[in-house]
Amino acid sequence: MPDARLDAWRGRIDAALDRALDLPDAPPRLRDAMRHAVLLGGKRMRPLLVLATGALLEADEEALLAPAVAVELIHAYSLVHDDLPSMDDDALRRGQPTVHVAFDEATAVLAGDALQSAAFDVLANASVDADIAVALVRELARASGAVGMCGGQAIDLESTGRSADVDVAALERLHAMKTGALIRSAVRMGAIAGRADRDAHARLDAFADALGLAFQVRDDILDVEADTAQLGKTAGKDQAQDKATFPALIGLDASRSRLNELTDVMSRSLSEFGDAATPLRALARLAVERAH
Repeated sequence: MPDARLDAWRGRIDAALDRALDLPDAPPRLRDAMRHAVLLGGKRMRPLLVLATGALLEADEEALLAPAVAVELIHAYSLVHDDLPSMDDDALRRGQPTVHVAFDEATAVLAGDALQSAAFDVLANASVDADIAVALVRELARASGAVGMCGGQAIDLESTGRSADVDVAALERLHAMKTGALIRSAVRMGAIAGRADRDAHARLDAFADALGLAFQVRDDILDVEADTAQLGKTAGKDQAQDKATFPALIGLDASRSRLNELTDVMSRSLSEFGDAATPLRALARLAVERAH
């Protein structure tokens, strides 16, 4: 059963994250802030994508754990920084006080920095062949940097308060970088660890690109329809900050239609993989049907 497999993987991911953040030599307050950022919940979508993609290609599960942990550490660092007063300025994340609220702003900045460094430390110590290790580091670095997640965040900050200046094409590019790059990287790292051929890489890229955008469209819809208790973070902030979103640009009905189109793209992209892609299909459903 795919759900049982995902649950088992979540348990392994959480245990591996706990081990990665067992840092006895780190300053206790910094270590506690890092653990607060990572271990107090989360969908684990990105590490699950690494494991599900690798499983499709029959990669060794132990070899997949390092990139799975690394991508989640990068994701966690991005959330810590995204919540800072100088960024999105949020007090809640996953139903818990954000790191700068639970600790302080300077500690939150350092915790994010340390989580980013920890991600690459984990990859550098992965039990994989040297060529795979280098490819994994290159993929995650590119996805999380100026042409990926950080670049998308920069564009998002520049466009905040100027949603009328953003069209749908620009919005899709923003989210392909800010949200999609790390999701695509998770799938790609699973493919790299599984030594996917060129054709498999192309199909998995198409799936991942659609998934990354679908994840953000669903996020935008939830920001309109859900409340703070349901989301675990402050609801309605996109509209309050005049952020460009799919519902703001094209309306809720058209946003739902776009989500359905992306779901079809994901289904077609995985069709050639047969039953081996069942866990990836389950994760796609979670992304588009989630309530938080």
